[in-house]
Amino acid sequence: MASQWHSLVSQKLFLARTLVRLADSDTNAEADSYRALQREAAIQGAIELSLRARKLLLVMIARLYQQKNEEPESLSALASLLGTELPEVAELLALEHQPGSWWNHLDQLETSQGRPPAARKTVSAENIIAISAESGPDRSTPALNTLLDALKQFADTLEDRHSEW
Repeated sequence: MASQWHSLVSQKLFLARTLVRLADSDTNAEADSYRALQREAAIQGAIELSLRARKLLLVMIARLYQQKNEEPESLSALASLLGTELPEVAELLALEHQPGSWWNHLDQLETSQGRPPAARKTVSAENIIAISAESGPDRSTPALNTLLDALKQFADTLEDRHSEW
């Protein structure tokens, strides 16, 4: 049963990686503004699929521990259901608080994706020297690929560990 959940997690991660590749592809035949829209759609789609994969990973862990009807929506719900002593729960809780971890990065992306973009200052003669930098989590394709690799590795390790039993 858990193997089916691993397959579903893997599918979402594969589709997310496909969207990241699409965001990186360069087609000169399209107008720049349309290309920018395609890239943004691909990035946001990849993030959403990654977030879905993370939720499915929580369900996969619950199933591995014989919780056949539970579908935890968050790490805290999983910890309440199974306790914090289990290695998977303890590892995820550590990742949640570790700056730069894939779990923490996904938390930042989820927060960023669920809020309207920050208002940008307009350029005028008084602030022409100001430098504008995109704030928020790293949404670059290399960062997303690193996140997807780490999430896939965690899911694969989890599946391997429990399939041996």
